[in-house]
Amino acid sequence: MSALQDKYKTLIDAAQQSGVTNLQVKEQDNVLYVDGSAPSASVKDKLWEIYNQVDPDYKSGDLVLNVNASSVSGSKATVTTDSTNLNIRKGPGTDQEIIGKAAHGEVVTVLSTPNAQWSLIKTDKGEEGYVYSQYLTAQ
Repeated sequence: MSALQDKYKTLIDAAQQSGVTNLQVKEQDNVLYVDGSAPSASVKDKLWEIYNQVDPDYKSGDLVLNVNASSVSGSKATVTTDSTNLNIRKGPGTDQEIIGKAAHGEVVTVLSTPNAQWSLIKTDKGEEGYVYSQYLTAQ
């Protein structure tokens, strides 16, 4: 087991125990990649929570967590930004990579809300990621 796999052992074990399917753990250029499909949005949220505990505020940048919860259904919400697009991020943090945008007025599916600040959403185009909850209005 590499140093990175050892560092993130709790996260990898949690993914295995939570029923993440197609779980792949690989290391390249001192970065650990964890891919798979979560059985629920709460499992995805739990993995991000463990990641933040091991590496507060994701500062080291030595893990790419790419676990999706796409098969999950959720409630609908409308993007209520002033007029701009809402950034969709890979993880629940402003330092996380922007992986898409939701337009003002767009209806999205809320898969979960891991905390008061962030919601895990999915767009009609299938983009899945985290957004600031304050810009969502439940339908």
